[in-house]
Amino acid sequence: MTSVIFMGTPQFAVPILQAVAASYDVLAVVTQPDRKVGRKQLLAQSPVKQAALALHLPVLQPEKLSGSPELDQAIALAPDLIITAAYGQFLPTKFLNAAKITAVNVHGSLLPKYRGGAPIQYSLINGDTETGVTLIQMVKKMDAGGMWAQAKLPLTRQDDSGTVFEKLSLMGRDLLMKTLPAIIAGAQPTPQDESQVTFSPTIKKEEEHLDISLTAEQLDNWVRALRPEVGGYVVLNGERVKLWAVTPLTEATGQAPGTVVQRTKKQLVVAAGQGTMFSIQTIQPAGKAQQPIAAFLNGAGRTIKEGDLIIGETD
Repeated sequence: MTSVIFMGTPQFAVPILQAVAASYDVLAVVTQPDRKVGRKQLLAQSPVKQAALALHLPVLQPEKLSGSPELDQAIALAPDLIITAAYGQFLPTKFLNAAKITAVNVHGSLLPKYRGGAPIQYSLINGDTETGVTLIQMVKKMDAGGMWAQAKLPLTRQDDSGTVFEKLSLMGRDLLMKTLPAIIAGAQPTPQDESQVTFSPTIKKEEEHLDISLTAEQLDNWVRALRPEVGGYVVLNGERVKLWAVTPLTEATGQAPGTVVQRTKKQLVVAAGQGTMFSIQTIQPAGKAQQPIAAFLNGAGRTIKEGDLIIGETD
């Protein structure tokens, strides 16, 4: 049976690991170390570690793979294949070369578009109508290897990072399992067109601050790209609040970005950039749970009135 070292960390990689383990000999699973999460800072295992333990597979968790004892252990296993899916660390060339057949990565974009760590988020930020997964050969340069196969996924205005991650995870699993026999048999990947390369660097902390000068549609793109894991925020009447769901409106306004255009008991419409406006559906004041806008307007937002400039462009 073909042997595999599997590498991944988030939930995206779990269905892929489970499918690989059902058909191939997984010698070890490499994932990120346990991390403290939440307000109580409790130590949590990655979704991939949890899945690996449930499958009774050996787990390696180097803080940094390069130069670690775990790297030596993995190389010594001499797998036929290395398969990665959102692992989250640079892989040394000597490790990639340890695979007898090749190293395969399941990447969440239609390469050469969106190389890097946040391809799903960038497909939403840029308002793309489709995304997909690509199976590539792992090389030293980030996401630059030749491509074995791709599958496309249409995007809708209802999608956010959570729904797209889930869909692409299953799509990646199916594409990988369909393509692996050909890869094992010696199929060669097709080089990427370097003239079409774009990048999707990891979203920075400061980018979670939503820019009210963007159009309403662009703001909605950012809200959905940052949902459900992080959440984008604005500074509303001096307080930081997260916007979890907004709806761009078709009507135009002459009000300045951040100004209340309409306020009822159940609706808050705010001006955005270029004469556009949006309504807020779900909001989260600092230190509180997410709530529908009606609950907010009946509580912390009860003094808000039409014409108020409530959202500034900076902190």
